[in-house]
Amino acid sequence: MLLLAIWLAPSLGAGQAARLQSFPVSAVRLLDSPFRVAQQTDMAYMLALDPDRLLAPYRASAGLPPQAENYGNWENTGLDGHIGGHYLSALAYMVAATGDARVQQRLTYMLDQLELCQQKSGDGYLGGVPGGPAMWREVKAGNIKANSFGLNNKWVPLYNLHKTYAGLRDAYLVTGNAKARAMLIRLTDWFADLTAKLSDAQLQDMMRSEHGGLNEIFADVADITGERKYLTLAQRFSHRAVLEPLLAGQDVLNGMHANTQIPKVIGFERVAEAGGDPAWSNAAAFFWKTVVENRTVSIGGNSVSEHFNPATNFASMLESTEGPETCNTYNMLKLSKDLYLAGGATKYLDYYERALYNHILSSQHPGTGGFVYFTPMRPRHYRVYSQPQQGFWCCVGSGLENHGKYGELVYAHRGTQELLVNLFIPSTLTWAEQGLTLTQETTFPAEERTQLKLALKKPRTFALSIRQPNWVPACQLLVQVNGRPVATTAAPGYVTLMRKWRPGDVVTVALPMTTTAEYLPDHSAWVSFVHGPVVLAAVTNTTDLKGLRADGARMSHVASGPLYPIEEAPVLVSAGPNVAEGIRPVAGRPLTFTAAGLINSDKYRNVQLVPFYQIQDARYMVYWPVTTPAGLLARKEELRRKDEEKRALEARTVDQVTPGEQQPESDHGFRGEQTETGSHRDRHWRHAAGWFSYQLRNPKRAARTLRVTYSGGDKNRQFSILVNGQLLADVQMVGNPQGDFYDVEYPLPESLRQDSAPTELTVRFQAALGSTAGGVYDVRLLR
Repeated sequence: MLLLAIWLAPSLGAGQAARLQSFPVSAVRLLDSPFRVAQQTDMAYMLALDPDRLLAPYRASAGLPPQAENYGNWENTGLDGHIGGHYLSALAYMVAATGDARVQQRLTYMLDQLELCQQKSGDGYLGGVPGGPAMWREVKAGNIKANSFGLNNKWVPLYNLHKTYAGLRDAYLVTGNAKARAMLIRLTDWFADLTAKLSDAQLQDMMRSEHGGLNEIFADVADITGERKYLTLAQRFSHRAVLEPLLAGQDVLNGMHANTQIPKVIGFERVAEAGGDPAWSNAAAFFWKTVVENRTVSIGGNSVSEHFNPATNFASMLESTEGPETCNTYNMLKLSKDLYLAGGATKYLDYYERALYNHILSSQHPGTGGFVYFTPMRPRHYRVYSQPQQGFWCCVGSGLENHGKYGELVYAHRGTQELLVNLFIPSTLTWAEQGLTLTQETTFPAEERTQLKLALKKPRTFALSIRQPNWVPACQLLVQVNGRPVATTAAPGYVTLMRKWRPGDVVTVALPMTTTAEYLPDHSAWVSFVHGPVVLAAVTNTTDLKGLRADGARMSHVASGPLYPIEEAPVLVSAGPNVAEGIRPVAGRPLTFTAAGLINSDKYRNVQLVPFYQIQDARYMVYWPVTTPAGLLARKEELRRKDEEKRALEARTVDQVTPGEQQPESDHGFRGEQTETGSHRDRHWRHAAGWFSYQLRNPKRAARTLRVTYSGGDKNRQFSILVNGQLLADVQMVGNPQGDFYDVEYPLPESLRQDSAPTELTVRFQAALGSTAGGVYDVRLLR
């Protein structure tokens, strides 16, 4: 098999000779560690999937009879086929990482079957979008109806299609499959033809709909083929509404759907690398900086309910059950890798390492292999996990990929003269062209060192550079060669040994770690603890884990068990400014700590802090409220007051949708005409000159009222609220003198309580002639 490095063809741009290069995943084999356990668990999960069920949407779209029925969940409710694209990428990385013949056979079968579908389409198209061919004909004719999560009444079909593109690209670049290359180019030519007669304005209108990283793919195809027309396509299909503020150094991310934006920015970086405007790379770097420094929690994740929370207020992060999304971090790792390779700055590796250990590694169940969508930061909440035959969320697709890619950035090289060790993960690197095998042996982070053993065909001179992590105290990364201390030279982020290396040389690196306290980016009085690169957390309970193994229901990826009161969570009390001084190691137990001297709770005083990636099937604490002895009573009252109202509302809620937020609206069957969304005071809204509607679930017919949240600034608007086609209320908005948000409860008719009443209610907001319905900020069915 031909195994290739990440970029095959010379870039269309100049100045790439000195660029760092990662090794192909096939050159790195993981040794025993939690990462290898995750890799093997992931492989078992992907082999448990039925390829014919994943292929069914593609065959149906191509007019071929499916050989098995679609999977359920997102795979038969509009995003049909998106997991199939992820699956190609996952198989490609896994076969490269392991050489497993079963995985290779599965990849070959998938590509053969998809080739039949593409051939049947006749025009190069390949996708599983339900009704896709007819919908694409509308788009080609200029009939474009786009919103944030839809295009021509389909659920993010461009995003869906991007997964197929990425799967074909990865099958070629990672494993060298020539068939995948040909299919990828045919599919790209189809898209070029689809959009050839559309104006730039029409393309920008299309890009209001989530579209993944299509610009990244087209830049990759430009690199693969050396043809500039594909770079032009990548530039045309780059979303200016996101790009222009980034070029100007403006942070306008508050309230934006996070994972819609990150792939676009990966594309901006790739366009710059492939020969486009180098300023686009600066835009990508600015985006990375504001997300990582201003919007990222200690585990490396970001977003609340899939959206960027205000950079100056992380209250929603602590209150919500829908914390950082795994897909976001999957994409932030891709962006970090690209920016590192383009410029060599090790700050990208510091983030990459943090996110890898604490979000990605923790997002897969080590026993069942199930994947996590949201990782709540709410004190004493928990995560839920997918099951192979039921859950098909986006984070299952990216999760299938994550754990086969661990070897992608452990090492890098600059030409043939410098080998860089970036991560301290047990592994073997084979650099065949240089006749070198390097074996890294360590139990890091359980031990504070790593050892590098060099096997060479013959002595040779080159530089060995070892990353100086930001968590190692200054001047304490010490290096020995064959048991003797050696002097090193310092470069930004690395210590380097330039010498003539001989077979059998052994390099030992000391990696001392300290425990530090990290506050939330808004500097509020909430703290997490990090030992070296490892985030520490504590199990508090294993009770009320409702839906721990998610079924196929649309919202089963959210941990819907009861909210435990935040005011009853343990509070840390520290008289001094350095709260981390109160964290003590537990003797004889590596990476285990106690905070007994800080915790103001008899119930939780003896909990132990361990690496977050070791915690599964439990409620936990990552962030802890912290105060001084004098401020303890006031702090507890503050926590109680802020959380009590939210919990009371949640207890009354039968079903709820947040207008203007992509996934909640999609999960509630949004429909509408002449409708728009936006944000105001960090809350999302939807209004309409026509109408919009949602389908809310009332399974036990327990709802008694419909509660709608409005803004006090909206006035002189008239509209009707209908439930299942029957008028519930005529609304005339007159505003609120305080200009604040306010709630109105509308009693539901008695008929909806009867045993024969429907258990799904279509709630429609219909504007009066010449007026506006909304804005609406929250819609709830209440007991």
